[in-house]
Amino acid sequence: MNIIFYHPTFDSKLWIDGINKRVPQANIRAWHDGDTQPADYALVWQPPREMLMSRTRLKGIFALGAGVDAILMQEQRQPGTLPPGVPLLRLEDTGMSLQMQEYALATVLRYFRRMDEYQLLQQQKQWRPLTPHQHDNFTIGIMGAGVLGSCVAEKLVGMQFQVRSWSRSAKEIPGVKSYFGDDQLHDFANDCKMLINLLPNTPQTAGILNKSLFEHLQEQAYLINIARGMHLVEGDLLRALDSGQVAAATLDVFVEEPLPGMHPFWSHPRVSMTPHIGANTLPEQAMDNIAANIVAIEEGRRPAGLVDLDRGY
Repeated sequence: MNIIFYHPTFDSKLWIDGINKRVPQANIRAWHDGDTQPADYALVWQPPREMLMSRTRLKGIFALGAGVDAILMQEQRQPGTLPPGVPLLRLEDTGMSLQMQEYALATVLRYFRRMDEYQLLQQQKQWRPLTPHQHDNFTIGIMGAGVLGSCVAEKLVGMQFQVRSWSRSAKEIPGVKSYFGDDQLHDFANDCKMLINLLPNTPQTAGILNKSLFEHLQEQAYLINIARGMHLVEGDLLRALDSGQVAAATLDVFVEEPLPGMHPFWSHPRVSMTPHIGANTLPEQAMDNIAANIVAIEEGRRPAGLVDLDRGY
């Protein structure tokens, strides 16, 4: 069994040694330009077009990230990046759910307990207790109810928040009211005090965080975007912040990364930013997932994380 590996920033030796330990019958190598030797599997992130374009005999391509949108968009820009008929697999809950729970919970509590406002008051040297938010009217809407969204929802339900979800199809998460489909999007948003975006990045979800959606939220609502920058219409958010429809936003992802130095988000007093660190790929857990899927494919079983190319996730 031959496996090729490519990632523009990861330590290839770490991954080669780790996969060899888990799949000892495999010969794994870092792919370099001009390598046309046989391969059964490919582990990739942002692969050069020539790496995969003619490898129609691959049994699986593993994306080394939380989503597959970057690879699918690369295929749109450079058709042939993905060889036809080869399964594409995404990582499933390889330590990312816990990271997303931590990020979401830390940010939710910061806004719920009004710590962001107390920080501003401190800068102004004002000693002024604020009226606390109440759980009963602090409804949290989670956009995206897959593995990550479900885990975040369950954590917030455990903290006694009112939680609802919106996704492509109906979901069953204990304690969470499910909304689904375009027809129910605005019903979902109505009266939400906070939106947490964990949607996959597809052509259908691009620009979904926009003026129309913000108008259905409670006044002085909060936004957390830890999915993809393309989901947000940045100008609409800035206008919603200035009008008071949105009280504050925490953004981990952006249309352009790194964010340009002149972007207004840098200096906006009600925007908090992090540099796309919501959930990082954890090598040990990711390699466990990949190795288990390789064994499943070799034994003729269905692997976890198969991507529906038409849906984009």
